[in-house]
Amino acid sequence: MMKQISRVSNKLTKTRVLVRNQELNKHIPLTRKMNKNTLYEMLQKYKMVYIKPCCGSLGQGVIRVELARAQYSYQSGTHVHKFSDYDTAYRAILRETQGKSYLVQKGIRLLVYDGRPFDIRVMVQRNSKGGWEATGVAGRLAHPRKVVTNGSQGGTIYPIEELLKGYTSAENCKILIRSLKQIGVKSARQLSTVYPGLQEIGVDIALDQRLKPWILEVNTAPDPCPFTKLKDTRMINRIVRYAKVYGRTYNLKCMKSKQGMV
Repeated sequence: MMKQISRVSNKLTKTRVLVRNQELNKHIPLTRKMNKNTLYEMLQKYKMVYIKPCCGSLGQGVIRVELARAQYSYQSGTHVHKFSDYDTAYRAILRETQGKSYLVQKGIRLLVYDGRPFDIRVMVQRNSKGGWEATGVAGRLAHPRKVVTNGSQGGTIYPIEELLKGYTSAENCKILIRSLKQIGVKSARQLSTVYPGLQEIGVDIALDQRLKPWILEVNTAPDPCPFTKLKDTRMINRIVRYAKVYGRTYNLKCMKSKQGMV
């Protein structure tokens, strides 16, 4: 009998469930448990990776690691550290991780807006009939000197249409948003095959230079805070309404994220 778990904290565990789905698998960057060998091998292959705490949140502890011209570097917060050899770089990274379990993920070069990278949060919730529905989509623009887009790390929230207008037409943008919502719903359905107690998820999706969506992370206790920063209140109103059906209420006094468009 499956446990009615409503939250799953381990990112690696969630990824392993998602990749079992053939349609979702093509949207998931290679993700492995980090150790000295896996980090080295993925840097050699991809040149840029992200390492994340397996059980972290709010973008805390996320580090970008790069290999360029035989030099290793990593960025944690606003600081970039550079090394001439891998062993020294890895020892420094281990000090940053403080003994916590980390994963390493193929790096996706995010699209940028005003010179800053952005990704997309898709909110997916159970509806009154128990089915899954995408209830919100918002863009998250990174702090000018950071590699993460989280509001708690200085990110700014924009309507996704604004962030994408330099990359595609308004009509294609609508089609892309529909596909992002579909990925969100498929992710919820897949996770709920193992965790039937889930009621809501937040899917963080990156778009690469070809506008291909990549699932960076799935949060099973998503903060609706980003949606309070959109001028259009329909999404946050819908999110709150759906959450009431399954008994969740939110603190909507969001001081973390910034509002991108007034």
